[in-house]
Amino acid sequence: MAISFRARLIRHLARRYLARMPADADVIALRQSFEAGARRLRGAGDVTVETLTTAGLNCDWLTPPAADETAVLCYLHGGGYVMGSRVTHRPMVSHIARAAGVPAAVPDYRLAPEHPFPAALDDCCAVYRQLLVQGLDPARIVIGGDSAGGGLALATLLALRDAGKPLPGALVLLSPWLDLTGTGSRANVDPVFRANGMPRLTRHYCREEQLATPLVSPLLAELGGLPPVLVQVGAHEILLSDATRVADRLSTAGVRVTLQVWPEMWHVFQFFAGRMPEATRAVRDIGAYIRHTIGAPPAAADAAADEPA
Repeated sequence: MAISFRARLIRHLARRYLARMPADADVIALRQSFEAGARRLRGAGDVTVETLTTAGLNCDWLTPPAADETAVLCYLHGGGYVMGSRVTHRPMVSHIARAAGVPAAVPDYRLAPEHPFPAALDDCCAVYRQLLVQGLDPARIVIGGDSAGGGLALATLLALRDAGKPLPGALVLLSPWLDLTGTGSRANVDPVFRANGMPRLTRHYCREEQLATPLVSPLLAELGGLPPVLVQVGAHEILLSDATRVADRLSTAGVRVTLQVWPEMWHVFQFFAGRMPEATRAVRDIGAYIRHTIGAPPAAADAAADEPA
């Protein structure tokens, strides 16, 4: 099935926008570019935003109308471990929160190179533990993340499991970066994520001898004992093999996994929910998955309502 005209247009514009960023741009320039690009996105208009301190971190709490506040989505933003924030991901996560009908918490975990591994992982585990302290039932918590945030999300579950902590009810991974050793295949058609920039990001995040450790490259971990997992990835995704391999390994380990490969889509295409039909449908699927898996009531509003005519 052919992708929409809007998807073709956004793909073209995204490629042009990223082409203006030098391949050797420093971290500050990367962060500024990401923040500037995110300002062009549109969030779900009826989702309220409140910035609170959670486990010592600034954290956006995004609450849709009539939200089921006995549940929460803890969403870990992507950005190659060196960029991204609660602000860059606020638009996309607001659509996911509304589709799921639950509040979403988006923490500003510490970034590399100022704070290399395991700082970000420690922060994410601390946020989850704080949610438990606040009285949330772990079975009604969903952890999600995209790209590097997807790697952090899976690593967080592994760290919690190995520490004997109660695990959340589900895990949602969007274009997850799960193998920092670079052993998977890398597509050259992704308009957003450049393969030649990945080694530099890994050098910022951790030492070379740490690359194959399970909490850095969770694809290489033993994956048994985890809750149900949804994986969404684009067929033109630079990290497609990370997604397909983790789905295979999860299934082999006895974990219930749902893999969705979206034709001709690219890295974290869900960013364009509300502006692109494929992204809006993907977000609607995420919301339905969360509601079905943790038993949340139907969402008060359909994510497709923000789709332009």
